[in-house]
Parts: sequence; structure tokens; C-alpha cells
Amino acid sequence: MACRWSQGKDHLLSDIIQSPKNKLLIKMRSDMKTIGLLGGMSWESTALYYRWINEGIRQQLGGLHSARIALISVDFQEIEQLQHAGDWQGAGQLLARAANHVEAAGADFLLICTNTMHKVAEQIESAISIPLLHLADATAEKIIQQGFGKVGLLGTNFTMEQDFYKGRLAKKYDLDVIVPDVEDRSLVHRVIYDELCLGTIKSESRQQYLQIIQQMYKNGAQCVIAGCTEITMLVQQQHTTVPLYDTTAIHAEAAVKMALDESSANTE
Repeated sequence: MACRWSQGKDHLLSDIIQSPKNKLLIKMRSDMKTIGLLGGMSWESTALYYRWINEGIRQQLGGLHSARIALISVDFQEIEQLQHAGDWQGAGQLLARAANHVEAAGADFLLICTNTMHKVAEQIESAISIPLLHLADATAEKIIQQGFGKVGLLGTNFTMEQDFYKGRLAKKYDLDVIVPDVEDRSLVHRVIYDELCLGTIKSESRQQYLQIIQQMYKNGAQCVIAGCTEITMLVQQQHTTVPLYDTTAIHAEAAVKMALDESSANTE
């Protein structure tokens, strides 16, 4: 009886698999890549990544489809202390270990869910064998597609002042990048760490950000990059007439495209 059941079961599974409908479903499932997220910096914006990526997959595939995601979320307190101590090597080592866990969980490519920690992107890339979908690249490509050449940049002081982000935009994409003055940079940085990373949204801070955006526009910026994944919590395109590039949304959109495009996940 066991032998006959086994044979019958094999035929039944074969019939199910060969069904045109199920063959299509199996193909769709096998073609979708697993998106690796290195998050927690802060978890407030990582939650947006998770939601927007899943919404993007559902929009593309319909039904009850959702994204295949491998997520490691680090303790941002540890990262923040290393950032402000200037210990980028230590922060890179911590994130590289976390990225190894993301890869081990089955991710086909990796997103670092923060602009600032792309400062250690090369250190992370060297520790993994899967491609890194670089946030600055995804943002710059969209800006160039829409014909802009001079951009304003908002973010942490690390992102606005150091070369790892601005330099990549300038050298790789020939973008002219301007940032706010010292006082405004300090305000933008403080709001990110003291308010947005804690989930606090203040209308006063929004108005201050909008004034800074407008000033950069007056200084020649054709558009502005919201170069911190938390900024989207405070300022969206509906708040300003200056073209605003939401890096969280752009990165999430690029992840959906890469997950569903069989060829793109093998390009790096």
C-alpha cells in the first residue's frame, strides 16, 4: 500500500505542477529575488522600506503577493555612538557582520537602509558576495533621467559635509551638489537625530526645513535630495514646489524593480 500511495502521490504532484496555472505561479515565485535589508538606522525609516517594498510588489504582481525580504535590524544606539566618535571602521565592521547574516538568510542583493552609513559601503561590499544596490546611485540615476544637473542635498552632517556621498554624485554622475550653510546644516542634523529618529514630527521643524529647501533653490539648486531616510517623515513633495527626491522611496522602488528583473540582480 505504501508503495502504491507513493507512486500515486508522485503522479498527483506531477499533475499539479504541470497545470498551466500552477506552472505560471511557480515561475513567478522562482523569478522573484529575495531583497536583503540592512536596517535599524533608524527603525522608523526601515519600517517605511518594509511597507513600501511590499506595496510595490503587490502593485506589480497583484493578488496576495508580497516581497521576499531578509531583514537584519541593528541597534542604532551602537551605530550612533560610533558615528559621533568618528569610529567608522568599527561601525563598518559591525554592519559588515550584519550584512553577512542578511546574505546567509538567502538575500540575492542588499540595501543599506540609510544614507549616512553608505560611508562604509565599500567595507560592507567587501564582506559579502551579493550585489549592493547603492542608494546614491539609484537617486542620481533618477535625477539625471529627469534632466537636472545641480542639486541641493539635505542629510546628516556626515552626508552633507563628507565626500563619500557628494563625491559619488559628482564624480560618477557629474552632478553639481550644494548644501545649506553651517547653521542650517546643524539644524537639519539635529532634527534628524533628536526628532525624526525618535518618531517625533514637529510642524515647526517642517517649516524650517522648507525654508532651507527654498534657500538652496534660490542658490541655484534645480532640485533637492532628501538625503536621509527619515526626512520623508517630515517633508514630502506636497509641501514644496521645489522638486524633491525622496531617497527612501527611490531606494524601495529600485529594490522592487531589481527583485522582479531577472537580469538586473546579476549585473554587479
